[in-house]
Amino acid sequence: MRTLKKVSIYTDGACSGNPGQGGYGVVLICGENRKELSAGYRRTTNNRMELLAAITGLKALKYPCEVTIFSDSKYLVENYTQGYVFRWQKDNWMRGAKKKEPVKNSDLWQELLQLCKAHKVNFVWVKGHASNAENNRCDNLAVAASQGANLLVDERFEACGA
Repeated sequence: MRTLKKVSIYTDGACSGNPGQGGYGVVLICGENRKELSAGYRRTTNNRMELLAAITGLKALKYPCEVTIFSDSKYLVENYTQGYVFRWQKDNWMRGAKKKEPVKNSDLWQELLQLCKAHKVNFVWVKGHASNAENNRCDNLAVAASQGANLLVDERFEACGA
């Protein structure tokens, strides 16, 4: 049996206005190897950027790994670790007492769950804007990306009419 490589993925999303210009920052660390990723969007939300950061980090992996995703987003971490996302999936991406309210960002939650299947993933919440150097680096990457030139279009966000 092959031992999975251990990878730490630090993520953060940023948004100026909500919705507004946004971006994400990702730092991947595996042993001595380090990779930083970021991108900015013209119009999106902070929660979408938090999810997209985690998705981007997982997409960067070339083979199954043991992954710890560190995020200051309780939206991301708690909805996953407390099982809400699995309940939404079971309920066909509807929520609420009568299952009549669509889950926000279901497109990204679905993509995240699909990517998690390929890895052993653990989500860990870290306090934002605090003493975690990698989280702070992700925040800097996300903010810089959101303010950069050539911002991307979050087509799935725009398509939902938000």
